Amino acid sequence: MTDFIKQKALEIGFDACGIAKAEELNDDAAFIKTWLVAGMHGDMQYLERNFEKRINPAVLVPDTKSVVVVLLNYYPEKSQPTDAPLIARYAHSQVDYHTVIKAMLSKLEAEIVDRYGAEIINSDFQHAFVDSAPILERRWAQRAGLGWIGKHTQLIAPNIGSYCFVGILLINKELTYNNPLPDRCGTCTRCIDACPTNALNGRSLDARKCISYQTIENKNPVAGEIRPKLSGCALGCDICAEVCPWNKKWAKPHQNVQLKAVDEIYTYQKVDWQNLSKEKFNSIFKNSAIKRAGFEKFKENIQFIEKKMND
Repeated sequence: MTDFIKQKALEIGFDACGIAKAEELNDDAAFIKTWLVAGMHGDMQYLERNFEKRINPAVLVPDTKSVVVVLLNYYPEKSQPTDAPLIARYAHSQVDYHTVIKAMLSKLEAEIVDRYGAEIINSDFQHAFVDSAPILERRWAQRAGLGWIGKHTQLIAPNIGSYCFVGILLINKELTYNNPLPDRCGTCTRCIDACPTNALNGRSLDARKCISYQTIENKNPVAGEIRPKLSGCALGCDICAEVCPWNKKWAKPHQNVQLKAVDEIYTYQKVDWQNLSKEKFNSIFKNSAIKRAGFEKFKENIQFIEKKMND
């Protein structure tokens, strides 16, 4: 069954698949509690909820025995014009990656159920996830032998890099498990040194200082400390990933047609973004992950970048 799942995952289009034993993540539990107490999650109060589910998949989905983890490369073929407001690469596709990966996970689940029976999936609970539940996707990817968590807190996968989505499928049957990979970042601190807001310390991320948080999650930004350091980013940030030596070595354009990019991201010049209307925004990004940030937030970021450049 283990070999079957991994083979089908690759046939469906995932770039990697590994499996970990479902168990309580005690070390992560202690770290998360300290991180939350320090307030590093900013206004993301949802991270305070469902703590037991977050650290133990068997609490999230009863009878879970195995965590099937899949990766999908999203590194785009093109880059934006140098004077354009920057959009993180994960959001370049026309279709929201949540939609793409959930459909692929559904195909994988259907293949497993067709071969081994519906009883190995607890269908009474949501059991397939991509950024959609209190589950530590990157930790499970690391435990499933798919990579290690770098000093920029992202998963670094061999032959892929850190430009990859992580999907999870919980199975209530014991399988053969992969061994975790060792940390290969060594003494490198390029991601830490490159972060313009000092959000990284080599062990964790202070979300309050993170450009991604400021441009997406933070609905009430305070001018002064972080906002002037957005470094041209209008939605998300790739700075720490761009300087990573492993990405320079491994990152290559994805081959998934479902992640076809929004053309305007590469063709729009600065003036086009400045004149972007809500109607045009809704039309261009109607199925995109960018729409999750909302027009007002996105346009506010663009205007702030323009103002900063003119100061």
